[in-house]
Amino acid sequence: MAAEVETAAEAAENAGSTKAKRGESKWTPYVLILPTVLFLALFFAYPMVRGLGLAVYDDEAFLALRDAPSLDAAETGRLRQNSQIRVSDKRANVVDPSDLEETNLVAEIWYQVSGDGADGQAATGWAPEARIRVRSEDDSGAPIGGTVRSRIGEGAEQLTPLLEEPGGDAAIAGQLESGAEVAIEGQTVLETWYSVTSDGDERETVEGWAQSRFIQVFQNGETGRIDRGDSGEFTTRFIKDMVDGRFFTPAVKTTLLLMVIIIPIQFVLAVIMALVIQARLRGHTTWLYIFSIPLGVSELAVGIIFFAIFTQNGFLNSILQGIGLIDSPPTYLSAESRNWILAAIVLAELWRATSIVMIIVVSGLQAISDEVLEAAELFGATLWRRIRYVILPLLRPSIQVALILRTILALQVFAVVIALGGGTVVTVLAREAYRQYDDLRNVNVAGAYAVFILLLSMISAVLYLYTMRSQLEKEAS
Repeated sequence: MAAEVETAAEAAENAGSTKAKRGESKWTPYVLILPTVLFLALFFAYPMVRGLGLAVYDDEAFLALRDAPSLDAAETGRLRQNSQIRVSDKRANVVDPSDLEETNLVAEIWYQVSGDGADGQAATGWAPEARIRVRSEDDSGAPIGGTVRSRIGEGAEQLTPLLEEPGGDAAIAGQLESGAEVAIEGQTVLETWYSVTSDGDERETVEGWAQSRFIQVFQNGETGRIDRGDSGEFTTRFIKDMVDGRFFTPAVKTTLLLMVIIIPIQFVLAVIMALVIQARLRGHTTWLYIFSIPLGVSELAVGIIFFAIFTQNGFLNSILQGIGLIDSPPTYLSAESRNWILAAIVLAELWRATSIVMIIVVSGLQAISDEVLEAAELFGATLWRRIRYVILPLLRPSIQVALILRTILALQVFAVVIALGGGTVVTVLAREAYRQYDDLRNVNVAGAYAVFILLLSMISAVLYLYTMRSQLEKEAS
């Protein structure tokens, strides 16, 4: 009886152990896929959401005005960016030193000083930097002593008032004579606030205080404009700016033209190269290495190489002149020879990226059984029929991957276009996105271009997956 109880206990323990192992294996796939999910979230989902936000959201559309020169004051209204304003007054308020790099920020330095006042009594208070000449500093470079500046001009007041608080509205704590020596006990930085008036969106007059960092005041000191806002809104303005841009239509046409020309030719060349390698002819390994050389060359390097070929004194003209086919070197890469630039870009892209498609096709061919090909040959199928009815259908998954990848790369072509066409005579979508971001400093329109390229990539991927479905996939759907 004891043996039966012990056996039952062991069985229960083994069952619990098996259940625990099953529970552990249940979570294993989720643990393994976690790095992939994190990678996609950081390097795909976040950039995509960020780019979409830049394209459709203007985070500096409106500036809130306050009823006092303080961020804690109540809001009196909002003005749209670029609104014209009238300046009626200005005051200073303490600013965080970390904000001193803000655009358009007008800042003042005030010193807390002490010295003998004009009445012979000790006086302590705050004075602006313009009234105090620093004479000595401590080891860290902080001012510790100075003198009161003199006022220039006939009848100019020579007394400098010391205020109880930094700024222009505090009570006077004392007065110092010009040239008086003072001890500098502290300093602070103030930002100028402006009292502005303008007409809002509904043509109603809006009045209030705004920080100098958001405003551009003109030279007359009485007028200006809202340079940027502190709150945003959703808008289609950036997409409209992209579409109405001078280079948008040429960039779209050129990008699509390059896709239509390059992708079919690359696909045919890649299949031929893969079949040569798969045939296992003598030296086929060497051919694989030769075909893979462009994988180690960057896009910009390829553009420079082909520029050296097609420039007026480049390799092509040198060879043609050497064999007597031309008398003088023609110009291929210029504004008057746009078609030659396109041809050079096509050739450069064919040489650079065909090997990528070839590697994918070779991988797909490795998965096709030799028995299948031998059976097709045994039944009298010619090479063309084997390719058309056996190899290509079995390569469908590899072809889908190759076409999607190559289309994405074609939409992103950039450095080759810059090297051969300068990005102006011949331009593409990626070049225009870079132009908006780097040359024009318009990140929102650049984001619109990025989202447009992403949409084209996703649409092309869906079309490839839909049009190249197998018969079983069509029947299942």
